[in-house]
Amino acid sequence: MDNTSFFWSSNLKFLRNRMKMSQVALAEKLDISRPKVNTHENGHVKNPPMADMVLFSDFFRMSIDTLVKVDLSKLSELKLRDLEAGNDVYLKGGSIRILATTVNNDNRENVELVPVKAKAGYLSGHSDPGFISKLPVFNLPQLDVNRKYRMFPTEGDSMLPVPEGAFVIAEFLQDWSGIKEKTPCIVVTKEEGISFKLVTGRIKENRSLLLESLNSLYEPYEVDVMEVLEVWKFHSYFTENIPGPMSSMEQMGRDVREIKATLHTLAKKEK
Repeated sequence: MDNTSFFWSSNLKFLRNRMKMSQVALAEKLDISRPKVNTHENGHVKNPPMADMVLFSDFFRMSIDTLVKVDLSKLSELKLRDLEAGNDVYLKGGSIRILATTVNNDNRENVELVPVKAKAGYLSGHSDPGFISKLPVFNLPQLDVNRKYRMFPTEGDSMLPVPEGAFVIAEFLQDWSGIKEKTPCIVVTKEEGISFKLVTGRIKENRSLLLESLNSLYEPYEVDVMEVLEVWKFHSYFTENIPGPMSSMEQMGRDVREIKATLHTLAKKEK
């Protein structure tokens, strides 16, 4: 790592002093030893372990990239408060996330297909050009050539009526700060891998994304943006299965969801 942009040690010390904490107090908060805090702050760790970097990043609520690449001591108080409020450029999903991709003979980006058998490997290989280059590729004339798309398989029943086994075509989102309420997306996280959810951005409030299923049997939950690897906005899907007739219970569930959505819209208009 280039030491000219390596501000890890000085930033840790700067933020600790900014919070008026001693090394002992910080060590207690992080459940590590004081000498370990001291070693990081004094620059004795040239290549900090990822586990330690995540630990400090989570505590100070700033991305690892900011802690490494930005000299926080040179920023204005306004900018520091802006970062602490959640407006970290690296947490938006852009700036430093370089997407591994492939192109065709015309130098246009392909649409890579992530087969079911490659789904597990995608978690560790999503940023590896070698892994991505081995994925099947295709092109569809209706897709915007100026946007990046990828196709992912779906599993489970959390996104019914989109059936299990369907393939979702989605557009790569580099900036997550503008994700609107209940935007259907493919979300790739460190814990769950690839999932298809309705996403609501809560980055400014608490640096998280709210993930919901179309299937009301599943409860919504939040995931910290530091746990998110990629976000792809839904474009379309295809399936080889012909939809069967909807059961009375499925119809009732859909009717209830539509009523709830209508009431939610009316409540917003009254405010």
